[in-house]
Amino acid sequence: MLKQLFQQKKDEFNKVFDFYKGDISSIRTGRASPALVEDITVEFYGSKMKIKELANISAPEPKTLTIQPWDKNAVEPICGAIKNSNIGLNPAVDGHAIRLNIPPLTEERRKDFIKLLKQKTEEARIKIRRAREDALNKIQRMEKDGEISEDERFDAKEELQKIVDDINKKIEETEKKKEQELMTA
Repeated sequence: MLKQLFQQKKDEFNKVFDFYKGDISSIRTGRASPALVEDITVEFYGSKMKIKELANISAPEPKTLTIQPWDKNAVEPICGAIKNSNIGLNPAVDGHAIRLNIPPLTEERRKDFIKLLKQKTEEARIKIRRAREDALNKIQRMEKDGEISEDERFDAKEELQKIVDDINKKIEETEKKKEQELMTA
C-alpha cells in the first residue's frame, strides 16, 4: 500500500519537474530556440492553436528563428500573437515565413528573466510541497485506520522526505543551470 503511494507521488513529482523544465525553457537566453515561441497561442480561423501546431519552427542561426506556417493565411495571426506575447521580440515577415532576430540580452533584461526563473522555481516547489502534504495526510489516515503501525508511519515519512529532497535537488540543479545560461548568453 505504501509502495503504491510512493510510486504515485514519484510520478506526480516527476510530472511537476517535467512541467517546470518545459516552463523555464521558454525563458530567453539570448540564443534562438524554438521553445521560445512554440507554445504561444494564436487565434486562427476562430480557434486557439499553438504556433507549433500551425508552423515549422527552426533556428537556422544562433540568433535567428524562422517560422514557416503551413497555411500562408496564418502569417499575420502568428505575427500578432508574437507581438502580444511578453517575449520582447519583433517578427519580420519574409515572404511566407516569419523571421525573429534574437537581440543580445541587456543586464536589466537578464535580471528580469532571473526573477521570472525564481518565480517559476518557487511555483514548482509549492506544487511539490502540496503533493507531499497530501501524501503525509494519507499516511496519517492509514495509521488511524490501522493499515500501518506507528513505526511504519515514521519510516514512510522518512522515505517520502527522501523522495521530496531528491526532486527538490533536481529542481535546484536545473535552476542553477538555467541561471548560468542567462548570465553567460
